[in-house]
Parts: sequence; structure tokens; C-alpha cells
Amino acid sequence: MRIFSDDLYKKFAGFLEKQCGIVLGENKQYLVKSRLTPLIAQFDFPSLSDLIEKVITGQNLQLRNLVVDAMTTNETLWFRDIYPFELLTSKLFPELIKTKRNIKVWSAASSSGQEAYSIAMSAIEFEKSKPMTNLNIKITGTDISDSMLNQCNLGQYDSLALSRGLSDTRKRQFFIPVDGLGSKLQVKPEVKKLTSFKRLNLLDSYASLGKFDLIFCRNVLIYFSNEVKSQILNQFANALNPDGYLILGASESLNGLTDRFEMVRCNPGIIYKLKSK
Repeated sequence: MRIFSDDLYKKFAGFLEKQCGIVLGENKQYLVKSRLTPLIAQFDFPSLSDLIEKVITGQNLQLRNLVVDAMTTNETLWFRDIYPFELLTSKLFPELIKTKRNIKVWSAASSSGQEAYSIAMSAIEFEKSKPMTNLNIKITGTDISDSMLNQCNLGQYDSLALSRGLSDTRKRQFFIPVDGLGSKLQVKPEVKKLTSFKRLNLLDSYASLGKFDLIFCRNVLIYFSNEVKSQILNQFANALNPDGYLILGASESLNGLTDRFEMVRCNPGIIYKLKSK
């Protein structure tokens, strides 16, 4: 049974790609329904079709932002895939502190903050393993979702979120209980002070963020068309300092998308270094 017309679905898919670059593909009406149904009652629409028609017209900014928020995939976990964070402490931090007085890291599409905070924890662990070392690190997390940014800034996580990739040792070292039950934990101030979070659409300019030494953009490009991927990757290159690095997801590559980076095989894992001009 059709949820709404094919023509309306195509219009909505085009709207979503224009707004945030996400490509829905064919036959994803069920996904649209599951993500947007809660907004029908919130805005008192007669049907999902009416909601979609309204958001496509672009007359209600709040509705538009909430729809984009709902359609954005916010899947994340702590220290995802492990190897990028091991590379931070074994290769990237030692290399950067030789030439940098301050290190700037960008966690693009930071979702609910786990990646940015995992980078901060890695930095603290590195400093403690190297007496007299000061990274002077600043981590910027960005996301298009206002609700995710609120979660990032709050820095509080429930037991389910904390169970995904976070060891008991790190829970004790980097978190404090929000309540006496310990069912929700708050990142400690020493972790939080290394991070800041801002709203950013990856289709927009990155100039306001400044330059970075490391950019994490993992498991995000898979949702975009090749044209948008190429645009984003070239903007990443412009946002990196000389000899800066880009870290993508394990299943993502730059093949045919940009020639601004050189591949660095790290065993395990692959990262990309900005080519010298």
C-alpha cells in the first residue's frame, strides 16, 4: 500500500537533497513515514502528505528544520572502529606536536557528540602517557541537527548510549554520575573544555570555522551523491592546514572524487593527507 504518491515522494527527495545533500533513493517511503509521523500530530496536519506539501513550500522554517533533523541519520558510538583513535595516539599526535603549538580537530557531522568526546579522551590519555607533553588541542564538532547539538553541549548519556563502545575504565575516568543511580553519566569538565559544537550544513561554506590539522568525517559521505561528495571533499581540503589529515569511514574512499589528497596506509586503516601545493 502506498504511503503517499510517487510524485510527492520524488519532490520530497529533491527537497531533502537540496537542503542537506542526503540522497534518499527509490522506495524509501517507509523511512520517510517512520521519521516524520511524530511531526504530524505536533503541527496538527491531517496527513503525512499535507506535512510534506507544506515543508516543500518552505514557508515554515521551524518545520523545515525539524524535518531535516528527523531525516538525518544519527547513528554513532564511542571510539567507533577503534583504529582511528589508536592512530591519534600512535602517529598523528606525535607527528603534529613536532611542528604545531596548537592542534585543531574537526568532527564533521558529529551527531550526539561521541566522536568529538572520544577524540578529547584520546588526547587526555596521550598527554598522561607522555609526561611534560601539552597538546593544546581544540576539537570542534558540527552537525545540521539542533537536537543533536543540544545533546552534544549537554554531554549527558544514558546507560544504552554509554554501553556502545565505552569501556568501564573510561566511564570511571572521564564521566561523573548525573544522579545517584549512575544510570546517566556526564562527561567531566576536563573532557568538555576541549570541545565546542556548532551548527553547520556540509553543503554550506566552512570559512567561519577556520583551519584544521585533522578532519574526521566518517560514515557520512555514503549518504551523498558523487557530485556532493566531491564538493565536500574539496572544501575539506581548503579547510586543512598544510600536511593536514582527513579521516573517513572504513567503507569510504576518494576514488574519482578529488585529487587533493594522498592515501596513507596505516595497518590497520587508511587515512588521507593533504597534498602539498
